[in-house]
Amino acid sequence: MIEENGNNVWPLPKFYFTVKLDSQYNTASFQEVSGLETVNQQIEYRYDNSPQFSTIKMPGIAKLGNAMLKKAVFVKDNSFIEWYGAIKMNVIKRETVTIQLLDEQGSPKMTSTLQNAWPTKISSADIKSDANEVAVETLEFAYEALTVSNGS
Repeated sequence: MIEENGNNVWPLPKFYFTVKLDSQYNTASFQEVSGLETVNQQIEYRYDNSPQFSTIKMPGIAKLGNAMLKKAVFVKDNSFIEWYGAIKMNVIKRETVTIQLLDEQGSPKMTSTLQNAWPTKISSADIKSDANEVAVETLEFAYEALTVSNGS
């Protein structure tokens, strides 16, 4: 077992987190966050005429995924729909979204920051007459940069 300063080290649970949005939205309650990813394109370069070693692979432009956030639907809570509705002629208010993974005491242990995030899609909850579940909507955000840091 791994030990650090005499204390056991355990993996962080993924169910205890906060999501903060800049400006007017402050902290929002979400039940799920996914899509925090960066993928580098793979580019092959030809560097030699020999058939055995003709190409090398190099990293290209990094592509970012879209973040998917799921949250419960609340009465009179239209802040995200209003933000989405503000998209006009390629002009949208961009936000910084901060997602903090917390430990048992509520202290941030890992922070993911999405720079210049804006909503690209809002999906309303599925409605079924035979279901007994909370209505959940899905928000999809595009972002231009993802930074991950340890601690707050």
